[in-house]
Order: sequence, then C-alpha cells, then structure tokens
Amino acid sequence: MSDPRNAAHDKKVSQEKEKKHHSDEAETTAPGEVDENATASEAPQSAPAGLEGSVKVLTLLKDMDFHSRATLERLAEMMLTVGDELKQKEFAKQVGDLFSAQDTFQSQLVDLIQAYQAEVTRMQGDSA
Repeated sequence: MSDPRNAAHDKKVSQEKEKKHHSDEAETTAPGEVDENATASEAPQSAPAGLEGSVKVLTLLKDMDFHSRATLERLAEMMLTVGDELKQKEFAKQVGDLFSAQDTFQSQLVDLIQAYQAEVTRMQGDSA
C-alpha cells in the first residue's frame, strides 16, 4: 500500500492545480489593467452608501444627544439632592464636576450634530 502522507500530498497538489486553473479562467483582465465597467458601476453605489451611512451616524448622534440631556437632568437633580437635602458638600462638588464635564460634552455634541447635519444635507443635495 502507499504511504498516507503521499496520498495526502498528492491530493493537496491536485487541489492547488485545480484552484489555479479555475482562477486563471475567472480572471478576465491582466493584473495591471483596470476594468472600466466595474469602476463605473461602483461609483454611483458609493455615494448613496456614503449618504446612508452618514444618515445612520447622524441618527446615532441625535440619540446620544437625547441621552446626554437626560444625564444632565439627572446630574442636576442629584446635585440638589446631595448638596441641599443630604448636606454632603464634598460629594455635591464631585457631582457638580461631573455635571460640568457632561455639559461640556453636550455642547460639543450639539456642535458636531449641527455640522454633521449640514454635511448630510449637502450630500442629499448632491445625490438628488
């Protein structure tokens, strides 16, 4: 009987030959050539895909804005509770610091949303 390693090697070699033969048949352009039909058909699809992705990102940013505003409200309530009702001034200061950081984040997020909205509107005008 033949050695199983030889049989496995022969099988691997024959599979590689078949794979190479099929890839040669499938390849219609030379490696350096550009298929103009493929490039032309991809260009119109990239703009709507980019627009669709941008609209999705804008939606996520607006959702983040909603949650950020809710966080600001909760922090404000917490600051009043901890500082005024519970008289825990050291914790009230820490909550106040968190509120300030969240407020800064919120302001930057609103600016980003406005700029991104303008870009999405521009992209929608270009694709129409």
